[in-house]
Amino acid sequence: MSRIGKHPVQIPAGVTATVEGNHVHVEGPKGELERTFSPLIVIEHDGELITVKVPRTPETEGLSHEDFKQTKSYKAANAMQGLTRTLIANMVEGVSKGFTKRLELTGVGYRASLKGKDLDLSLGYSHPILYVCPENISFEVPDNTHIVVNGISKEQVGQVAAEIRAKRPPEPYKGKGVHYVGEHIRRKLGKAAK
Repeated sequence: MSRIGKHPVQIPAGVTATVEGNHVHVEGPKGELERTFSPLIVIEHDGELITVKVPRTPETEGLSHEDFKQTKSYKAANAMQGLTRTLIANMVEGVSKGFTKRLELTGVGYRASLKGKDLDLSLGYSHPILYVCPENISFEVPDNTHIVVNGISKEQVGQVAAEIRAKRPPEPYKGKGVHYVGEHIRRKLGKAAK
């Protein structure tokens, strides 16, 4: 059974949440997010708490407790409970604090700069790469080898950071490329001299 799914999500001051059936809308100082969740679970909003519950019980299904645990609907709902609770908690945190991913460029001549809101990358190719800034995302370039991706959706921030990293993933011999700050790159030895 899900353990994280049983914990209610606390709504901080300055954040308003509305729940209509399985549709959750959250609004805060950083922006607003909304999402529709699976009909297998029940979302309850009580003051400053949002609780995610599995609605079905053995009594409503007319089964013994052991037989009920084997049904597909119970297993699917139980799996959805923890996921739904985590997604709602991420929405609440996103509109109140926001999310950040930091990237680092390693290599001779590798650099990043802002061109308006978009990201201009020089990654050792014969041409520069212009990464267009998506909606609800902002870039910061503290120096020409570091990129900071900011946004209110954890999913979107992670996706944008992964797309930028994919432009030149780190290679295992010299470690050149775009990688997350603090990421460990497994290194290989070059050919041994004879």
